[in-house]
Amino acid sequence: MKQPTVEVPDRFAHGQFGRFATAASGWLGSAWAFAGAGLVVAVWVATGPLFHFSDHWAMVISTGTSIATFLMVFLIQNTQNRDARAIHLKLNELIRAMDTARNQMIDIEKLSDLELDGMQETYEKIKTGWTERQKRNL
Repeated sequence: MKQPTVEVPDRFAHGQFGRFATAASGWLGSAWAFAGAGLVVAVWVATGPLFHFSDHWAMVISTGTSIATFLMVFLIQNTQNRDARAIHLKLNELIRAMDTARNQMIDIEKLSDLELDGMQETYEKIKTGWTERQKRNL
């Protein structure tokens, strides 16, 4: 049975940033980026004697790393949000496709913490019952 394709409207700003975030996080997580960052630090340390280890010299690396860290927080959060959303959608499809699965498990990430706590208690009871049955069968 052929599954219908889902058409997603192209949102220019979100689509462009999403593509940028994916590409940037892929590159910034590479060994080359790590080597480049290490090289920047090495050059900065090497220039210390030239600038007599002045406050201005120290401020350069401090400012640069602060700006990079500030921007990376948003980049990483965007990537994490996209990954989590994709995983949830895949799990929802698996739940939907299985005949014996409980369909109320679809989109449980949108429940409150109290509702999730209640579901966790239910599954802990199921686990405890299973463990007791296993012990009796030994």
